[in-house]
Amino acid sequence: MVNTPYDDVFRTLLNDCTALVIPVVNKIFGENYSGKEQILTFQNELFMMRQDGDTKEKITDTCFVIINDTEEKDKKYHLECQSTPDSSMLIRMVEYDTQIALEDAVSEGSVLTIRFPNSAVIYLRHNSHTPDVFNVRMVTPGGEVVYPVQVMKVQQYTIEEIIENKLLFLIPFYIFSYEKIFDQLEKNEEQLEKLKKEFLFIRRQLEKMCMAGEITEYVKCTLLDMTKKVVENIAKKYEAIREGVKQVVGGKILEYEAKDILNQGRREGFSQGRQEGRQEGELNMCIRLIRDGLLKVEDAARKLNMREEELKRYL
Repeated sequence: MVNTPYDDVFRTLLNDCTALVIPVVNKIFGENYSGKEQILTFQNELFMMRQDGDTKEKITDTCFVIINDTEEKDKKYHLECQSTPDSSMLIRMVEYDTQIALEDAVSEGSVLTIRFPNSAVIYLRHNSHTPDVFNVRMVTPGGEVVYPVQVMKVQQYTIEEIIENKLLFLIPFYIFSYEKIFDQLEKNEEQLEKLKKEFLFIRRQLEKMCMAGEITEYVKCTLLDMTKKVVENIAKKYEAIREGVKQVVGGKILEYEAKDILNQGRREGFSQGRQEGRQEGELNMCIRLIRDGLLKVEDAARKLNMREEELKRYL
């Protein structure tokens, strides 16, 4: 399956502004994370065995664990970004979820325990047939089990709801709410001005949050940059919309400029003992995940750049 520009934006936000996904998790799964928890992301590539014995690589959008001191076990989450309703989406989710669960399978005597992730699809577009939740019913010789795959519909959220609920992760995709009236906006200057004012409101809200210390300059720049990338793609046939939104969102933010902001913050904030502290934190996190059965020793050793024998001494 070919990645879309929207998949790339989705993964960029997850990689570069990871904490923004926590309010999304809270909204989708009814969690109550504070937003200060640690997040450990896992590799996107899954290798699935085919009937002919070959393996097939499939790419998930994201799989991660939120480290939470108030829970007995940390929870693993699997999110997929889908730009268009697709009848095969649920089948793919089951494939991904099963493979993710098998990656962390724990064998104790004659019992093999697999833990499925908390799973959801984020739809950038939806229609009247798109459910509010999918349910996967598994019928086994030992009984039946049903597990939910949650659904988030981006177009259902107003910009006020996005700001109020801190769902900043959705801002780059907000333009999808206007897609059905692009023809009108392109030809009607008055309506186009209303659209531009809404995106000006978005920019000012992000600037306000940045000044208040709620988000960093890097996060603000990345959100605005990703917003422009989405608009450039979805409105590529509508010059007035494309140029109008880009004008109010701000001048071109080059990737290296945003990266420089992040790197400068790292240099200023972690100049002494940064490397040692970060390594110790990552080690403690991996040890916890191994003990919870969410991470294998060999995978943790690879992440930490350690030998397995050395890591096992901490367990």
